[in-house]
Amino acid sequence: MTSRDRDRDYWRRRRWSIWDVFDEIFREMEEEFDRLTRELSFTPLFPAEEKGEGPKVMGPYVYGVRITIGPDGRPVIERFGNVRSVGGKPMISEEREPLVDVFEDDDEITVIAEIPGVEKENIKIKVSDDRKRLIIRASDENRKYYKEIQLPSEVDPASAKASYRNGVLEVKLKKSKKKEPEGYEIKVE
Repeated sequence: MTSRDRDRDYWRRRRWSIWDVFDEIFREMEEEFDRLTRELSFTPLFPAEEKGEGPKVMGPYVYGVRITIGPDGRPVIERFGNVRSVGGKPMISEEREPLVDVFEDDDEITVIAEIPGVEKENIKIKVSDDRKRLIIRASDENRKYYKEIQLPSEVDPASAKASYRNGVLEVKLKKSKKKEPEGYEIKVE
């Protein structure tokens, strides 16, 4: 009697259960996963590896999304991290995009950004020439952050105050209608 005949005989005598179907499905899924893992482990992740130039070491890779409900009741999806999609392909950059919240009052705009791991001396904040964008740059030996934030209205850069505690940057800007010729840098307290 061959092993195949023994298997067939075993399955004829055995009582069937609904769970036998799931056992077979999970076994097939596990085999497919093992096959894909073996194939992907030998596929170079970067085209430079194929050319023999070696991989460009970057990291860590940070990517996330935050979904909130906007003032109009529609969902707002905000991406953060250092992985961006360019032309449908992922692109890794050295600069991370921090998670940012913008709050608007009657006479003031508050921007809160999460930029952990850097010293306050390494944070540069600038209001653009049109006074409608806030640019945050921060860098340390291990981390780099960059974010341009579109502000809901024009601001007075001279009235700006910034503080940085426990990896959280808070920038308060007074609203203004007066035009200034160029951008301003804001000192971090």
